[in-house]
Amino acid sequence: QDDELKYSLKRLVEGLGATRKAARPGFSLALAQVLQAFEEIPLCIVLEQIKEKHNPEKVKKKLVENAAFGSFFGVMALFQSGRLVKDEKALLESIQLLQQLAHHQTYLRDLPRKTLIDIISEVPETVFKEVLFGILQSDLASAFTSPDNLHLLLVGIQKFPGVLKPQNLKKLFGSSTVVNEENIPRLVELLQSVAKSEKEYKKLPNVAFDLLQVSLKEDAFELFWKEGVEDGLLKEKSGPVSYMCYRLLGSALPLLSLDQLRIVLKGKVMQHYGEHVVTTQLPKRLKFAPEMETYIDEFLNSCDDPERQLAVITGFSTLTNQGNPVFSGSSRVVRHLQPAALQKYVDWLKGMFLRPDLDCCLDISSNWQKQKQENVNIAHDKIARLRKWIMLRLYGIIESPVKKEEHLVMDISRFCFFHAFFEAKKKTAQIREANVLPAKPLDEQFHSVAENHLFGMLHTLNTLTVLGDTAKAAALREKHIHGVTADGKLWICLLVEYANELLSSEHVKAVKPLTKGQRDAWERTLQSVKNLQKKENKSDSAKVVAFQQLLLLMAIHLFKDPSETMDVLSDLLNCTERAFSEEPEKKKADNVEPGWVEVMVEIILSLLAQPSLLIRRISRSVFLRICPNLTKRGLQLILDVLDPYQEQNEESAVVVMEESNKKIKPAHEMDKEGSEDSSDEDDSEEENDSGDEEKNEEVDDDFRSQLMNVLQAGNALGGDESDEELDDEAMMALDKNISALFAEQQKRIQAKKDEKDRIQKEEILRRDFKIKVLDLIEAFLSKQSENPLVFDIIEPLLHVIERCMISDSGKQEVDFLRKTASIFRNSLCRARQYCKSVGALREDLHALVERLVNKACKHTLCPVALYYFSASLYLLRVLRGNTPDKSSTPPTPLPEKQSSTIPQASQLFSTGCLDMERVAVIYRKALTQFMTKRKTALTSSMFHDFFRRFPV
Repeated sequence: QDDELKYSLKRLVEGLGATRKAARPGFSLALAQVLQAFEEIPLCIVLEQIKEKHNPEKVKKKLVENAAFGSFFGVMALFQSGRLVKDEKALLESIQLLQQLAHHQTYLRDLPRKTLIDIISEVPETVFKEVLFGILQSDLASAFTSPDNLHLLLVGIQKFPGVLKPQNLKKLFGSSTVVNEENIPRLVELLQSVAKSEKEYKKLPNVAFDLLQVSLKEDAFELFWKEGVEDGLLKEKSGPVSYMCYRLLGSALPLLSLDQLRIVLKGKVMQHYGEHVVTTQLPKRLKFAPEMETYIDEFLNSCDDPERQLAVITGFSTLTNQGNPVFSGSSRVVRHLQPAALQKYVDWLKGMFLRPDLDCCLDISSNWQKQKQENVNIAHDKIARLRKWIMLRLYGIIESPVKKEEHLVMDISRFCFFHAFFEAKKKTAQIREANVLPAKPLDEQFHSVAENHLFGMLHTLNTLTVLGDTAKAAALREKHIHGVTADGKLWICLLVEYANELLSSEHVKAVKPLTKGQRDAWERTLQSVKNLQKKENKSDSAKVVAFQQLLLLMAIHLFKDPSETMDVLSDLLNCTERAFSEEPEKKKADNVEPGWVEVMVEIILSLLAQPSLLIRRISRSVFLRICPNLTKRGLQLILDVLDPYQEQNEESAVVVMEESNKKIKPAHEMDKEGSEDSSDEDDSEEENDSGDEEKNEEVDDDFRSQLMNVLQAGNALGGDESDEELDDEAMMALDKNISALFAEQQKRIQAKKDEKDRIQKEEILRRDFKIKVLDLIEAFLSKQSENPLVFDIIEPLLHVIERCMISDSGKQEVDFLRKTASIFRNSLCRARQYCKSVGALREDLHALVERLVNKACKHTLCPVALYYFSASLYLLRVLRGNTPDKSSTPPTPLPEKQSSTIPQASQLFSTGCLDMERVAVIYRKALTQFMTKRKTALTSSMFHDFFRRFPV
């Protein structure tokens, strides 16, 4: 065993200097493991073997690199074994070997010095004093000659304060402290060199962080920061040096006192950082803002002092560019704020909003902004930008997962709501938000921005988890209830009550005053909400809450756009009253006014076009609640939005003449065409597209004739009758007429382009609206999969898929097709539940199966045919799974020949409502076409799926 161990050590020591660079760390790690496992092996013997085998002074010149790395990795192995610190002799020799290897910078660079510092960091103070201090004195004395020696000194001062005392430091290099006015210039040079040499690591060099810590220990931080960083490092116009200053700022935050933080956050480094954020807007430029936000996040997470937290968060909030803070208003670092600091920060934001103090802000401007500062309203613009940012910051606090109380959320919500929609006539103590008037009045532009952002805040409140530590709040959180307070009241309802209080106050007025009719609608809405709250425990609670949310949201929408909201709100109130009426609604003929469900569907469709995400989500929630009451007319209103042929008719009135040749044929015409016609159609479409482009480039005949008339009137066309040249006046008049003619032609061309752009934008909006309407279809299929109305959705969805597959494949069109196909495939054809009462629809469903299979047979596109065929299989599953009614016609029995050949057919296959003979004829024709026609859209996978599902 001893021989094997000696052989293993010999091989491992030889491998430390292997020519393959990747093998050296492996041998080093293996040697460390062996030394750690066999403590009886003396380290000094192993070190002697390393020195003997890998001595850079005794090998050939071409092997010096291998020998240097072999010695270095040998010391690393001794250190990683964990035994080097305990063996003083081996430790001393290893340190001496590293000092010798430091001269081979060509190969090892700064690795020996860094390893030396790592080893010293693990050494006890007594060992350092008795063993290492003597041999390291020369390195410590020359600390200001290289960054590595300086780093060694800084580590020693922090690790061994009893050895490197001020008097010993004075003996080493003549001063009792490291950070003083005499040493600052040399320290700056060393930091600049290390910043440039380690720029690829994109982190703060260790020597810089240790110097920061030593300056704090020596009570010389202000001198180091002002003389060394602000007046030293920042003078160097270099990216790596600037980034090191920013990293020093971020790393210093947890180490500084409150007074030191205030000095740093108002200094030149902060200003320089702000200029960097403003000027690094171009792509592929290093943006330091995310890294600085990480520093702030780590500080706030580790700091328990609310005052220091407040100082840092307000310091970065007052670093502004033309009044707009460079600190992101949606930053999530506020989630670490202590409750006391959060409350003070909110109060500070509100105070800055009402009484903007631009003098306390550290404002910076880029060069081009400084050139444009001749504007008279600079202060006004700065205040406007600051106020907009403050509103976003307050919204972000509500959205942030920071621990907050309900009263704080309500305080922020009331403040934002008041200044978005109301303004105080005079100060009043009755309303907290009107107790202090803004020093500078809010303009119309601010109100417009604030009211748009307010609906984002309402969406946050509607999805907010229940706050508080009470048992009731915990119970609501377990039920995953959102948007309510701990006592179960809707946040949006509290805001509506607050708005009602403001409307009844004499000291406050709305930014957009409500007329008497609008005020009556407001009162009626509040009364309707009260009536719903009384029925909340009696009827469907979710349905009541959904209607409440929609009513309250539209009531708040009155303050934003009163005129447009009135019609929707009036219809919504009527629908709500009829939906929750205790009297059953009488059946009406088709020619009378629609039922409340149809009107509600129209309202929901109109609200889906709104840009507010909250309105769309609440509308979808309400639709989910009225799905059980949905009628055929109501569903048809939704399907009409998706009808591609109706859209084509609507677009025909606005399509420009250049696109008149490019038409999409209806489905019933396409069914009559073969694959050759389809390919011809594709070719003709490409030709038409290229022809349209050529027509746009060609000059039309009207313009050519007008130009000829102008030239003839000016006698500019050469001919036999007149050989005289035009004089200057005639030439000038001719030029003027030609210029006017071309200007008119240019206006016409631009008008055509504008019209085309307008049509494209309308198409984008129309397609986006249809994608939102698809959400309603998906919701209906998921909640009402057993409703017979599902069958009315099959063909409209297939028409949409068919239209999208044969039309232009833009990104939005592809998204629309993908979503439609997903809904059709997953929510409809693969639904686990289906209608179980189709006895009355038996004949209609068989006719639908026949139409779908015929469509699949006649179509020229295999993907479209697959969707038609899949829909027919879904209907077969529905018909087979239903029990026929006694009154309905019994299913046709199997023929005698077939029943004799398959005696177990009734046991293998239950026909249900399925007409076997009729269905067999339909699919037999399809199978015949697949087997006999070469050009057919039917595929083998379709029939494989058919036979797998229905084996008989």
